[in-house]
Order: sequence, then C-alpha cells, then structure tokens
Amino acid sequence: MAPPEAALDFVDFVNASPTLGDCAARKGGLRAHPGARLVGVDGQARRPVLVAGRVLVRDGGDEVVQRLVKIDRPLLRIPTLAIHLHRQSSFDPNKETELFPIAGLVEAELNKDDGGDNTTTAGNKGDGNKDGDFEPLTKMTDRHHPALLDVVAGELGVAVDAIADFELVLYDTQRAVVGGLADELIFAPRLDNLGMTYCAIEGLASSAGQGLDDDDAIRMAACFDHEEIGSESAQGAHSNLLPAVLRRLCALPIGNKGGNDESVAATAHEQTLARSFLISADMAHAVHPNYAAKYESSHQPALNRGTVIKVNANQRYATNAPGVVLVRECARLAGVPLQLFVVRNDSPCGTARGSPPCSAIRETGGAADVAHGVGLFRHFFGNYGRLEPKILVD
Repeated sequence: MAPPEAALDFVDFVNASPTLGDCAARKGGLRAHPGARLVGVDGQARRPVLVAGRVLVRDGGDEVVQRLVKIDRPLLRIPTLAIHLHRQSSFDPNKETELFPIAGLVEAELNKDDGGDNTTTAGNKGDGNKDGDFEPLTKMTDRHHPALLDVVAGELGVAVDAIADFELVLYDTQRAVVGGLADELIFAPRLDNLGMTYCAIEGLASSAGQGLDDDDAIRMAACFDHEEIGSESAQGAHSNLLPAVLRRLCALPIGNKGGNDESVAATAHEQTLARSFLISADMAHAVHPNYAAKYESSHQPALNRGTVIKVNANQRYATNAPGVVLVRECARLAGVPLQLFVVRNDSPCGTARGSPPCSAIRETGGAADVAHGVGLFRHFFGNYGRLEPKILVD
C-alpha cells in the first residue's frame, strides 16, 4: 500500500474537440444517430469534411478487434440553402431533414461495376457468422451505405464482410497552420482542448529528469473525453475513472513504512487526496479586440502573454489563494508568465466541465503560449513534492 504521506500532483483536462457527432451511413446519405448531439454543425456546414473513428473487425477467427481508421480525403460536404432563398439571422437547420451530408452523385452509384463478385456485401452467410444463418441485426449494407463501407474496408485492408460495426465522426479537413505577420498565431481545429492536452503530456514527459527517482509524489495527467456531449460517458470527466484509478494507486504495496498497519490502509486514499493538488487545465478566452467590452476591464487575457488562472467568487473554478501561490512559484521557476482572469459580474462563466456545445470548429491561439504551458507543467510536476510542504495552510 502506498504510504500515507504520498501525494498526487496531476493535471486533468477534458478533450473538448468538436466534431459532428456519431454518424451512421444509410442508403441515400448520412444521418445522425437518433438522439445524437450534433456538435459544431454550424461550423462544419458549407465545407468538406473527413471521416475517422474506430472499426470493429473480425480477425478471421472468433475474435473481434478494434482498428482505428482515418479517411484522409474529403468524402462529404454538408451544403446549406442559398441565403437569398432562406434569409435567417442564425444557423438553425432541421436536424432530421436538412443536415444530410452529400457523399456523391446517384449517377456514380448506378454506374458502379459490381464485377459479379459480391465480396463487399455483408450478409447472412457471408458476414463471418459460423454458427448459422441467423443474424439478429440487418446486414451492414442495409444499415450503412455500401460505398462508404467499401472506402472504410479499403483503408483498413479488409473485406467489407469482416466489418462487425463502427463508430465514425466527421471532422474538418483544414489542417492547423501558424499564421500572423510574425507567425505568432495558431489557426487550428480542436485547440480546445488539445492545446492543454499537448502541454500537459509534454510537461509530464519532460519532467522525468527532474528528481523523479527521489520524488515521493505520483505524477499524473488525466485525459477525459466527451466534454462537448456532457462529460458523462464512461471515459468522461464525470465518470468514476479518475477516483477509481486513485484508489487503486493508494492500495499498491509501494514503500509502506508502516508495514501492514490496517489503520493506515483504511485512510491512505483520503490522506493522499489531502496532500494532492489538481490543475484543471482547460482553455481560456483571450480578449477579442472587436468585442473588448465583453471582458472585465482589468482582466483581459492576451495571446502569447502566458497561461491564464481563472478566478470566480461563486467557486465555478476551484482556484484559491494557496493554489495561486503554488502555480505562481512553478511559473517563476519555469520563467514563464501567468495571467489572472475574472469574468464580468454581469456575464456568466464556464466551468471545468463545460456545457455543450462551447467550441468553434476552428480557433485562434498564441504560438508562444504552447511553450509557456509546457514549461509550467514541467516545473509543476518536477517541483510539487518540494514546494507543497512550504505552503502552510491551517
């Protein structure tokens, strides 16, 4: 069991990367699964999109294995009605009838040469079911467009009838670029929250050379998914994933100076949490130069001026004075700047686990802030065990 004086210094972040949500292909077009949250559709419309996700493939035996797939060419586009045919102040389509992505032309499907060999048809006898002809679900080619199945199977190098099922999403084709007059900006999709995801993981990895052998704290970065649909999935921030991992770590027989003391074992988890520190590493909004009045006059975060510490009197964020002191000391050691942010009193604020949807398809960030974030996390992981005992709080 871990010693009661052990501590955890870790960063948790939610991967709030907007995509179109789970999509299922049907003959005639792609549709959203019933009840799917169509995240970021307004940004995805009127532009080509790529397809990616995971596919469950039969390996030729009795096992079904997971394969990741990324179709690196634009297959689809979600067109909208010309503005002079439908004038409206906002993008508010009917999700059932007006969001069909265009995947191709009917003529191309009619002219497709089947070659007489139906190797791409998943059916009752050719779908890998060795126990008989009965299938509880309809054929894959009835549930999904055969042309899409062909593309997915070709990308994976398998036959269509080897595909048991899949989960696919649509995402922006445009890659991240560095821009601005001095290359000081990043224009990219999914900055919220792949930006802090990258900084935390890089900071954790680079901290390995900072006294890891002598550190009695556990360094951890916790990655969560599905913020844009509520964070309540099995791998979301509202799940029991992180608490369960922490409890198991506290039960490990590592360096227990007290032997098998049952009283220590019973409270090791609680004592560990009391000595631990969590940074909820989400993204912050920099001041928008065209809408500066939306920000509190003394708290207008700027790009490339450092990581932002958010403060809220209603405790929407967990920031407190001891935490600010600790992070400030880590930043001082790293030589990186910090900024404080307080939302206007007449404006609502977000939370660490945001309400969907809250991110644009493409965002703008500061190029220098990536290095600022990596440096801050590197020194947080590398120095927490030394700094924590020096901040005395009753």
